[in-house]
Formats: sequence, structure tokens, C-alpha cells
Amino acid sequence: MHTIDEFIQLALKEDIGPGDITTDNLVAPNTPGRGVIVAKQDLVIAGLAVAEKVFKALEPTIVFEAGYADGDRVAAGSTVIRLTGSLAGLLKGERTALNFLQRLSGIATQARAYVATVAGSPVKLVDTRKTTPGWRVLEKYAVRVGGAHNHRMGLYDGVLIKDNHIAVAGGITAAVAKARQAISHLVKIEVEASSLAEVDEALAAGADIIMLDNMDVDQIRQAVTHIAGRALVEVSGGVTRDRLKALATTGVDLISIGALTHSAVAVDLSMRIEPDKGP
Repeated sequence: MHTIDEFIQLALKEDIGPGDITTDNLVAPNTPGRGVIVAKQDLVIAGLAVAEKVFKALEPTIVFEAGYADGDRVAAGSTVIRLTGSLAGLLKGERTALNFLQRLSGIATQARAYVATVAGSPVKLVDTRKTTPGWRVLEKYAVRVGGAHNHRMGLYDGVLIKDNHIAVAGGITAAVAKARQAISHLVKIEVEASSLAEVDEALAAGADIIMLDNMDVDQIRQAVTHIAGRALVEVSGGVTRDRLKALATTGVDLISIGALTHSAVAVDLSMRIEPDKGP
């Protein structure tokens, strides 16, 4: 897994390659400049530290002044960041920094809206592994900035026995037993169930969490009543913002939503740059 600094270097290499043939031929290397990044819509900002690292990677002396912190609401028309440095550094970092800011702020903004939909309910909204390849750490960070929560980070930090695992293991009971025998006693086991019969089998096998997959609201209520606190209950599959309020009233503990990451739309931020003419 790449560190954030390595990830930024990859992004800059992808964009600049052997050199910015526009900027390098129009701007003298040490020409001073100023820039501002402005919100073009109401949003929840996320990724400020990443954007700063982008500019600092190009020019360590660039001054990056953020008027907000990650998680703050920003109104359309507000100046989010002020920058001072060489025109070349600002121009070369502009697109990469904005790509990070727009994507991460888009996720945080959407997550905040989803969380607001179930305000007052004890249910937790969690993300999934449906993330942009390579961006998972950042996208899951943006989910948290928006007020939602993370599910497992990858296949390595949580046991989730799904339909295909059940099929290859020979059933829920066998799958749970095999996993329990191999893992640490500190690791919980989650089992996907698409029927009450599978809920019963998961409970009997000792599952810690039961994921109700693609059930309607009445089925979910019935399953929650049946489980009766013997395991945490998660709902997954076909979850939309329109369904959240109804799902939150069923008594489930968790609602997992792939759309928190895979369907988030980048927010509109723009950068304006001009020569620094002094005081």
C-alpha cells in the first residue's frame, strides 16, 4: 500500500510526466505568484492536507493558508485556500491538488447528506470496499470527515462470509467453524444472510454480526426481532438515500452503502492564479 506522499508523487508524475511544456515555456522558473481556491457550490471540505502536500512536493516554500478545516461546511463563493509561491509551482500543482480536493470533498459532502437523513437514529452508516482502486485510504477518510463510518479496510482486517464463501465452504455452519478455528479470538465474524433460514443458521453457528442482504423492510424487521440482540445486525444491498429513513426505523445497527464512495460526485472548486505584483 502506498503512503500518501508516494501516492501524490504518482499523481504528479502522471500529470506532469517529463515536464509541463506549457508552463515551462511561458513562465520563468522564479516568477512569484498568488493563487486562491474557491468553492463554486455549498460543500463539506475534505483533503486539505493532501492538497497542501501536492504543492509542497513541487515547491517546499509555497505558502498554503487554508481558511477552513476538513469537515467544515463551506458556502458557495467562499475562498477555501490562499497560496503564495512561484507561478510555475502553482500552475503545475493546480489540477492534481484540485482532483484530490474535489473528489474527497464530494464524498464528504454526500456522506454528510446521508447522515443527516437518519439524524436522531442510533444507526451507523458505513461504507464498503467499492472504492476507486488505489484511493481507498483517502476515500474512507473522506467518509469519516462526512460523519459516516468505515466498514473493513480490506480483506485482511475483518471476516465477512458472503454467498460465494458459503457456497465453496459447504454452508454457513462449516464456513463459520473453519474461520473461527483459524483466526484470533479478537476477530469478529460477520455472515451474509438473505433469508430467515440463513439468519437462524448464522446465529446457531455463532456469528457476531449478521448482514441482511437485499431484504425488504418487513423482512428486515422480522429478522431484527428474531435475532433479538444476539448479534449485531447490518443491512446491505440496494440501499439508497430514499430508503434510509425506513431502514433506520427497523432496529438494525448498521447500514452499509456502496454509494458513499462509488457514486459520489466531485464538487466544484476552482483555482485562480495571478502574478504576485507585491504589496
